[in-house]
Amino acid sequence: MSESISLDVTGMKCGGCESNVTTKLETIDGVISVNAMSKEKKVEVEFNTEKTNIEEISQAITDAGFVVE
Repeated sequence: MSESISLDVTGMKCGGCESNVTTKLETIDGVISVNAMSKEKKVEVEFNTEKTNIEEISQAITDAGFVVE
């Protein structure tokens, strides 16, 4: 089963930041799609709830150097 979430993320300032977050999240088994938007300070993620969860996704964003609010 899939779920879509929208997370408020601070620290993204450019396309490079968006790419960094997207690449990090795409390494998680179960992540289906990622849309990182630095201007809106949001990351939208669709994921398989049987393979990953919001906590793992949030941690990956934090590990990439950004803050999930």
